[in-house]
Amino acid sequence: MNASEYANLARVERTHWYYAGKREIVRGWIRRARPAAAADTLLDCGAGTGIFAQEMAAQCRVLVLDDHEEALRILRTKFQPDQILSLAGDRVPLPDASLEYVTALDVLEHVPDDAAVVRGFHRLLKPGGLAVVTVPASMALWSDWDVVLHHYRRYSRPQLRALFPPEQWELVHLNYTNVAAYPAVWLLRHWRKWFPAPAGAARAEDKLPGAFLNRLLRALFVGPAFWRVPFPFGVSLVLVARRRG
Repeated sequence: MNASEYANLARVERTHWYYAGKREIVRGWIRRARPAAAADTLLDCGAGTGIFAQEMAAQCRVLVLDDHEEALRILRTKFQPDQILSLAGDRVPLPDASLEYVTALDVLEHVPDDAAVVRGFHRLLKPGGLAVVTVPASMALWSDWDVVLHHYRRYSRPQLRALFPPEQWELVHLNYTNVAAYPAVWLLRHWRKWFPAPAGAARAEDKLPGAFLNRLLRALFVGPAFWRVPFPFGVSLVLVARRRG
């Protein structure tokens, strides 16, 4: 991402319904699928400002990985040097089967070869280890937001599932999330295509809603994310997969 996007993110992500809700969903699936213990190690890939890893640090050992200098600068203010990783070429500098958890919150859409990244998750996790991934969904929602954030794609459920072949991964959960917001997001993003905002105008995604609306949107986002009902669409996808032995 551009340096300015990290500033936008840091300004709103602690309380904004989408960012806070996304972290709550990932923490909730970890509790359900494989509760963390103090001896466990979690690697947060594409850690950004490090807020999710900070929230998990009370439960297990955390490592953070990023390859953007702006993110690494922020991470150095929050973590010890031995907790901060950057890629060695295209490889994470950790031994095979050394982790209990790998998380990637809205990361795969930023990389050209997402399948290679998932193969890396498989290498790093111990048998029974958990990968928890969130991605933006539906190319029908593609907009200036995706361009600014340097996305390569938005995902469908079959696309994301195909990255985790069943001979290597036990699928714990895969579903669309943020379903209730889909119509409003579709309308907003197409409106911006039809009627572009003036240069420099603040985007809706960068604004923190009022307290009541923020709480309501977070509840509508988080609650259905744990349902087993297969939703036909959504703004996001969440996948939870266990590495086979």
